[in-house]
Amino acid sequence: MNANYKTLLEPYPLSNDVELKNRIIMAPMTNFSSNPDGSVTEAEVNYYARRSKGVGAVITACAYVTPSGKGFPGEFGSDRDELIPSLRQLASGIKNQGAKAILQIFHGGRMCAPDLVPNGEIVSASNIPAENGATAGVEPRALTETEINEIIEAFGESTRRAIEAGFDGVEIHGANGYLIQQFFSPHSNRRDDQFGGNVQERMTFPLAVVDKVQQVVNEHAKEPFVVGYRFSPEEPETTGITMGDTLQLVDVLTEKGLDYLHVSLGEFWSKARRKADTTKTRVELLLEKIHNRVPLIGVGSIYSADQAREAFQTGVAFLALGRELIIDPDWVQKIEAGKEDEINTLVDVNKQAELEVPDPLWKAITTTPGWFPGVE
Repeated sequence: MNANYKTLLEPYPLSNDVELKNRIIMAPMTNFSSNPDGSVTEAEVNYYARRSKGVGAVITACAYVTPSGKGFPGEFGSDRDELIPSLRQLASGIKNQGAKAILQIFHGGRMCAPDLVPNGEIVSASNIPAENGATAGVEPRALTETEINEIIEAFGESTRRAIEAGFDGVEIHGANGYLIQQFFSPHSNRRDDQFGGNVQERMTFPLAVVDKVQQVVNEHAKEPFVVGYRFSPEEPETTGITMGDTLQLVDVLTEKGLDYLHVSLGEFWSKARRKADTTKTRVELLLEKIHNRVPLIGVGSIYSADQAREAFQTGVAFLALGRELIIDPDWVQKIEAGKEDEINTLVDVNKQAELEVPDPLWKAITTTPGWFPGVE
């Protein structure tokens, strides 16, 4: 191995009890490839297994915690015990290749397509339509306090199922405009009860989910079990989340005993837009606020070994690769073998079988110009 890349592949503790074999993680990416009942397909298991040989951990695509939270066609679920065998199949497929398996759990809220949820009714913190995405302009129904508490319990139950299925951890999906973020956002949360108000009060739901997940882990996990939290730093809406809001949230999350925080970025080097030092990257600002209190996973358009090495120089503990591990599942192994010059950074549209990508995901990749490098 080239000594320049030694840092990437060093073992690193995710907590006092869990160590990853290296600092590269497979990022969570929707793959649209599950069965209609929310169970995992063989093609999905093979897809994850193919990418689990080199990385330290795999964070799966998001699994919905209630039927009302299903965000995508072909998404797998964690909302009922009947799916535990399916989840166990997924966890085993990842772990058998040497990576830690982390289940991402989520509720889509107002971003769910009406035809995927019961009675076609989408829900959110308030009845404010999204401005972007497939459900832009569709008015959601504001959740009642009883329903909110039921969803908090559902996150806990999904965590229990992940434990029983053999996962090594869960990631709470508080990013990308989904329900947890909708409660934190001043754009989507206009509530005047305990779940709404100023920036601290809008943290109530996200923090309640964290508390419930951690409670379930303490009650049910017989071995060390990882709990992480993913967040998006800013929203494009004028009244949306600012970088300043997120720095306040992160400051609180670092004191919650989480095993890691995971920032969701399309571009690792992107700079803050509002309510923070706009001359600094979001990663820089986050690392300053966290101040080594909890590991931070960085992500965002990293493809080559040199790009990864440069990203690690910021001080992030881990780097998550999404599209690049689809393009080249052997990314880590090539660096280990000193063959980083052979890493593919453009998707080869003729190599679906070799890359073991399920048909629905492959169709999305090859028909969405600009999403993956190499697809025009």
